[in-house]
Amino acid sequence: MEVFEAIKTRRSIRHYKSDSVTEEQVSTILEAARWAPSWANTQCWKFIVVRDEEMKDKLIETLTPTNISRAAVKQAPVLIVVCAELGKSGFKEGVQKTEKGDWYMFDVALAAHNLSLSAHALGLGTVHIGLFDGQEAARVLNVPQGVVVVEMLPVGYPAKEAKAPPRKELTELVFHESYGQR
Repeated sequence: MEVFEAIKTRRSIRHYKSDSVTEEQVSTILEAARWAPSWANTQCWKFIVVRDEEMKDKLIETLTPTNISRAAVKQAPVLIVVCAELGKSGFKEGVQKTEKGDWYMFDVALAAHNLSLSAHALGLGTVHIGLFDGQEAARVLNVPQGVVVVEMLPVGYPAKEAKAPPRKELTELVFHESYGQR
């Protein structure tokens, strides 16, 4: 799949078929995540691949009761939990170098997006889940101190085709030379 087609056709998938996802497919999408750019090549991301139904059930309980992605975690044959090592991205020799603080959210988002696009290119669906109790998810997954759970990505074959949401026109998003200047 060509990159622009993948970008334009990828959708958030919240309903999955029961068809299994192979270890090779999981390795392929994790490899795509591994090649994402990161601050000073720190690669602060870590991935936990969850297939066990009991573990997925425990992680579902970390989602808010109204989170519409609860079913996605249950249905998807694979759940990838994306974590980040703190104090690496945005730092040099232990000193924070950016006014934005620890840069891990930016780096992890790049890796997760690579993962999501590559899954789509393989015919798989994903959805980025961020509305959950990260500390409880970390406890359930035995995540060590100094590492945070950032997001969960169910991975599987879409049960139905998702429609593209409307997008703003570039004229609403782009300025030239300074903010507000069209």
